[in-house]
Amino acid sequence: MRLPIYQVDAFASTVFAGNPAAIVPLESWLPDAQMQAIAAENNLAETAFFVRDGEGWHLRWFTPTVEVDLCGHATLASAWVIANRLAPGHEKMRFMSKSGPLEVTRNGEQYWLDFPTRPPEPCGIAPGLVEALGRKPRDTLKWRDFMMCVFDAEADVRALGPDMAALGKLPFFGVIATAPGTGVDFVSRFFAPAVGIPEDPVTGGAHCVLIPYWAKRLGKTALAARQISARGGDVACEDRGARVGIGGRAVLYLEGTITI
Repeated sequence: MRLPIYQVDAFASTVFAGNPAAIVPLESWLPDAQMQAIAAENNLAETAFFVRDGEGWHLRWFTPTVEVDLCGHATLASAWVIANRLAPGHEKMRFMSKSGPLEVTRNGEQYWLDFPTRPPEPCGIAPGLVEALGRKPRDTLKWRDFMMCVFDAEADVRALGPDMAALGKLPFFGVIATAPGTGVDFVSRFFAPAVGIPEDPVTGGAHCVLIPYWAKRLGKTALAARQISARGGDVACEDRGARVGIGGRAVLYLEGTITI
């Protein structure tokens, strides 16, 4: 069997920046174990698979170790592949997913994700969290199994050098570190070693948690953000009430064929 594959750098204007995602369009679903094996072989934070479904597409995402229910950068990358390779000129892509309906709108070189909001609630500091991060946050908040750690300054977030083995043993899908930014409204980093992603370069899904927090704290609905991983990425943000808007660019790195 031969399958097309694309690798797209999302939340980036040039290659070697942002977050790389592998995109595998399908005529029909493969067995789950086979999709998981492809994702493990790709060894990227996310591999997305989609199948045409009427006027839209059904979309699924896999890390190297598990299937996840929401992924921003691989959704943006999927929309890029559709708009630039599979259905050129398409300006609005509608996806069905485990997180419900998602929409991506193309505006020139910018792609806007319409995603669910996930406002975090204050919580206590989990045992082992400070030791794993190496620095005590000012505040901690939680949405489902996402832990958000708020620091006083961008420099605090940049300075983090987590113990990934210790972080991976904590009962969270991922840990978000965030602080007010220099030149942007806020910065963040995202760690998810428990699901095979030690540090994610740019995390759209984490911004479903970050946007409602920072919109409320700063008293504004339009925000500029940057994820300050080694690759880095710029994220345009909108608080839309029950939804959030997450905007960014994408660029193709690779296209080819999988043989299995």
